Amino acid sequence: MAYDVIVLGSGPGGYPAAIRASQLGFKVAIIEKESLGGVCLNWGCIPTKALIKSAQVYDYMKHSASYGINATGVQHDFGAVVKRSRGVADKMSKGVQFLMKKNKIDVIMGYGKIKAKGQIEVTAADGSKQVVEGKHIVIATGGRSRALPNLPQDGKKVIGYREAMVLPEQPKSLIVVGSGAIGVEFAYVYNSMGTKVTIVEFMPRIVPVEDEDISKELEKQYKKQGIDIMTNASVESVDTSGAGVKATVKKQDGSIVVLEADVLLSAVGVVANIENIGLEENGIKTEKGKVIVDKFQQTSVPGIYAIGDCSPGQALAHVAAKEGINAAEHIGYLEKKFHHLPEAMDYNNIPGCTYCIPEIASVGYTEKAAKDAGYDIKVGKFPFMASGKASAAGATEGFVKVIYDAKYGEFLGCHMIGTNVTEMIAEAVVARKLETTAHEILNAVHPHPTMSEGLKEATAAAYGEAIDI
Repeated sequence: MAYDVIVLGSGPGGYPAAIRASQLGFKVAIIEKESLGGVCLNWGCIPTKALIKSAQVYDYMKHSASYGINATGVQHDFGAVVKRSRGVADKMSKGVQFLMKKNKIDVIMGYGKIKAKGQIEVTAADGSKQVVEGKHIVIATGGRSRALPNLPQDGKKVIGYREAMVLPEQPKSLIVVGSGAIGVEFAYVYNSMGTKVTIVEFMPRIVPVEDEDISKELEKQYKKQGIDIMTNASVESVDTSGAGVKATVKKQDGSIVVLEADVLLSAVGVVANIENIGLEENGIKTEKGKVIVDKFQQTSVPGIYAIGDCSPGQALAHVAAKEGINAAEHIGYLEKKFHHLPEAMDYNNIPGCTYCIPEIASVGYTEKAAKDAGYDIKVGKFPFMASGKASAAGATEGFVKVIYDAKYGEFLGCHMIGTNVTEMIAEAVVARKLETTAHEILNAVHPHPTMSEGLKEATAAAYGEAIDI
């Protein structure tokens, strides 16, 4: 059977691409080697949030007395926590199955490899092969945990994020190498449930892509929670010959420290899945481990698109979803089923969210990046300590930080750390999309008492008009 569009991979980029293509009237197939929903639904975004929620509930219970509630003898069941997380992931994956049926998309299970333009060879689990034909192909093969030569993962003592979600028993001690989103999220989960956690970060500060003030605040909060943090440090080698794991860590001054733990989690980033999918054989160009695409996600071969973690944009689920929709709409435009070109991605207005506790959310320029870009800036901060809602909720950690261009009031960047800030960042994203100025944020009445009024208060602080601080 020939299709109009074949999508290779069903993650948060692949399945929206397939649905949008179907909505535009195309006959669509999606090829998936494992589980519908990809890493995000099954081994990433969704199940980790379930683990974090369990850890947070346990934290609440441990500190219930501070809310006037006496809960004694509170214990967690690590196996049940993992089981709940898997249940949430399974339910979401079944939801994608429903969406495929609803949108009349054929699901072909197996490993897909581009054989020629318009042809993908699919190898099923039993080894049988079939060739699926389609006029347009969308590559959405995603990414996986980056493996470093000095940190070989054995899946038991040296693990990646997948194993960290389903460990058979809770380790008494854990070394986390890397302090990006994956590293700090797992550090929170395991520390909250009683594991002794040490974070080792190569860069000078944790969550190094964030604004410097955010990094400082998270380090302060994590140390308060009992997490050990080593920055400017690199793991040179690991020894798994004993009962646990020994990590040889080199510090900035050249000195060597040996850390011992039950398990080491390697969280040093994600690498694209672009090997053995037929790129080279078909002249599809790559660079630095990513498929090269134009602003509509089209590769060097017309009719073949690449989206999500295997293309150059930020490796985030929401980026993949929009890129997938854009690819489908571009195909629609070429085939005269969509009446205008899709709006190209603005990679400077992509929110980043990290679901550790306290949460981190940011968009746009950091303070340093704004200065480096030559802007004369106004910076405002509002600490949640001054928020009535945060005080009532017992969640006064963190702040909102905003950065404006001093000349025109352009909203350059927004950085938040605190409870539920991942739900608040969208205001800044939409404001920046609409080219809103500080004046308009100040004059948009924000509800009280909420955490979200912190954005308005931080803006007021930037202009010397703060009321509550």
